[in-house]
Amino acid sequence: MGTLSTPVPAEYKQPGHEPSRVALIGVHGFGAHHLQNLERLQANGVVRLVAVADPNPPAPGALPPGTEVFSTLDELLAGTSALDLVIVATPIQTHAQLALTTLPHADLYLEKPPVASLADFNQLQEAATAAGRSVQVGFQSLGSRALPAIEELLAAGEIGTLLGISATGRWVRDRAYYKRSRWAGRRSLDGIDVVDGVATNPLAHAIATALRIAGARTVDDLASVETDLYRANDIESDDTSVIRIRTAAGLPITCALTLCAAESVEPYITLQGSEGTAVFHYTEDRLTVSSAAGERETVYGRVDLTEDLLEHGHQQRSTPGPAAPLISPLADSGAFMQVLEAIRTAESPALIPGRYVTWEGDGDAARAVIDGIEDALERATAAHATFSELGLPWARPAVDAGRPGLCLPDGGEVPDGEPGGGEPGGAVNETGPGGVVVLATLQRGTGLAARLSPRPYLHPVRTLAGVTVTDHLPADHPWHLGAGFALQDVNETNFWGGKTYVRAAGRYEERQDHGRIVEVSATHAPSLLEQELSWQAPDGAELLRERRTTRSRQLDHRTWQLELRTELTAVVDSSLGGPGSNGALGSGYGGFFWRLPACAGAEVFTAESRGEPEVHGSASPWLAWAADFPDGPATLVFAAPAAAQDPWFVRMADYPAVGSALAWDRSVELAAGDSLVRTSTVWIVDGRLSPGEVAKLVAGRVSATG
Repeated sequence: MGTLSTPVPAEYKQPGHEPSRVALIGVHGFGAHHLQNLERLQANGVVRLVAVADPNPPAPGALPPGTEVFSTLDELLAGTSALDLVIVATPIQTHAQLALTTLPHADLYLEKPPVASLADFNQLQEAATAAGRSVQVGFQSLGSRALPAIEELLAAGEIGTLLGISATGRWVRDRAYYKRSRWAGRRSLDGIDVVDGVATNPLAHAIATALRIAGARTVDDLASVETDLYRANDIESDDTSVIRIRTAAGLPITCALTLCAAESVEPYITLQGSEGTAVFHYTEDRLTVSSAAGERETVYGRVDLTEDLLEHGHQQRSTPGPAAPLISPLADSGAFMQVLEAIRTAESPALIPGRYVTWEGDGDAARAVIDGIEDALERATAAHATFSELGLPWARPAVDAGRPGLCLPDGGEVPDGEPGGGEPGGAVNETGPGGVVVLATLQRGTGLAARLSPRPYLHPVRTLAGVTVTDHLPADHPWHLGAGFALQDVNETNFWGGKTYVRAAGRYEERQDHGRIVEVSATHAPSLLEQELSWQAPDGAELLRERRTTRSRQLDHRTWQLELRTELTAVVDSSLGGPGSNGALGSGYGGFFWRLPACAGAEVFTAESRGEPEVHGSASPWLAWAADFPDGPATLVFAAPAAAQDPWFVRMADYPAVGSALAWDRSVELAAGDSLVRTSTVWIVDGRLSPGEVAKLVAGRVSATG
C-alpha cells in the first residue's frame, strides 16, 4: 500500500485507440488515490472504469457513472468480461492470492510491496509468465524523470565514482495509524505473512528507489542484506530500522528509516561520490547536485505507472516487435523482495525502552518520538553503520560488540551516589562481570566499512562519575573513532579513513587505499590491556606490527589516568606520514587521537596558550580540554609523549578533537625491523579544572580535588 505524495504527471497524449477496460480492487486507503487517477484518465478518454470490488462498498457518487460494484474479485471476474487491466490496492497479505486470481484474465497493476514473502514472489513470477501477462508494481517513485537524469550524471562522472548510496526517512505516525486496520503494524495475521513495517510499506519507496539508482533489480543483484529492527510503538513490526545492503558489484546501500521522528521531513536518497554528492527527494522529484562545479537543483516530472502499463499493453497487442519495457515490472522487484525477505525472517524488532521515547499528543493522536533519532539516522547513513554498531543506548549489542578494555583496579571507588557513579545529568558508569566499573570499552572495529579504515579503539571512555568523553562514527567525520592510534599514510596506505591528502594534486582525494589494523592477540586484566596488532595494506600485506599497551590508574575519587603506549615496528621499510607531511599546512593529524562528543562551553589551553588558534600546532608538555558534556562537566588533560613533544592537533570550531601529531610536517622513516615508541597519558577528571589546577595535577603535587 502506498503513502507517496505523487506530483501531477506529465500531460498524457490522447490515445488513438479505444479506452482500456479497467477494474479496481480496493477503493479505500491507497485505492482512493487510484480511483482519483482513473477518473482523470477516464475524462481524457484513456480508460473506462468498468468495475470495482471491495467488501466495504464506496460511498454513493464516488464512482464514474456505469461502474459496477462487487464485493469480491471472484464476483467481479464472473460478472465482467474483456478486461485489459486490473489494479489491486488491498492489504499486503491479500496481494498474492488476488494477483494469482487476476493473471489469467488481465494485465495487473499490483500495489507495493507486491507480496509478503520471496516464495510468493517467485510463484507470482511463474504465474505471470505462464499467463503471458504484464505486471507493474506500484513503486510510483520509479516513474520520476529524475532517475534517467541521475543515470546520466553518474555516467558523465559529475560527482566522480559512486562510493555508496543512503536513504533517509523521517516520518511521524500516531497511534491511530496503527489502529486503522487489523493488519497495520503486524508481521503476520492469522498465520499469513503481512510484514507491515517502516521499510516494507510507508517508506518502502526509499529502499526501492535506492536499489534502482544502484542498478539492483533482481535477487541476483544483491550480495547481502543486514537488518537492525526496532519499535517504539506497541506493534509487532518495526517502526525504526537500519537496512544495510551490499550489491553484487560491492556498492553499499544503507537505509535509515523511522516513523518516530519529532517532525516529518520529505525522505531523500543521497549518492556519495568521490567528487561530490547528489540528493534526490523522491516524493518531490527534486534533485540537488553538489560538485566542484557548484550546486544545481532541478525538479523533474513523473510518468504515471498506470499510463505506462496501459501503453505497454497496447503496444504488445497492436504493434510488431517488443513493447517498450515497463518502468516497474514485477521481475525488477526481485532485489526489493530480497530485502523484504530479510526483514520477514529477521529476529523480531526490539522494543525501545520507554526512557528513550517521548510521547507527544493525547489518545489516538499520541505519537512516539525517539530521543535523538534524527542524529542517529544521520550517523548511520554517513558511516554505513547500524544502530547497534553506533552503540546507541537503546540498540541491541552489535555482533562485533565491544568488550571491557579498562576497569577500576581492585579496591577502586566511584563518587558517592548511584551505583557505578552518577552526575546530575544522569550519567551512570557501565559495570562489567562481577560488578566491576568499566571506564573504557575496547571496540574491535572489524565490522566497519572499508572506507573508515577498520581498527580497534576505545569507546566509550567515561569519567568515574559516568560522563562519556569520547565519540565515534560522528556524521561529520565517521572515521573518527573514539580514542586510539592511527596514521593516514603508511607507504601510501590510509589507516585513518576518509579521503587521502595527495601532495601532487594539492588536495584530498578519494582513493581505494584504505588499510586495516587487525588484532592478532590480546591480554586483559582489570586495569591493563595488551594488544598485538597488524597494520595491513588493502591487499593484506603487513606493513607494521604494533604492540599497544593501555593502562588505567585511579588517582582520587574523581580522577583516573589512562596511559596508551604504542611500539610500532616496521615489517618493511616504512614511511609514516599524513596530510601535514604531504603538504597540507596545519593539518598534521595522525598518531594518538581523541574524538570528543559534542559539548558546551569548551575551553582548551596549555600552560602558555588558550584557544584553538594558539594551541593548535604548539609543542607544550600538556594540553587540557574542559567542557560541559551531555552527561556532565569534565576535564581531559593530555600529556605529551616523553619520547618527543609532538605538536598538538586541536579542533574546536569544526568538531571537538585533540591529537598528538606524529608527522606534523615531515614523515617518520623506519627501516625494516626498526621501531618507534610513543606513550600518551590522559587524566580524566569529573568537573572543570582551572589552568592552575591542571598544572598541579600534571606536576603531581596535589590531587585533582585541590
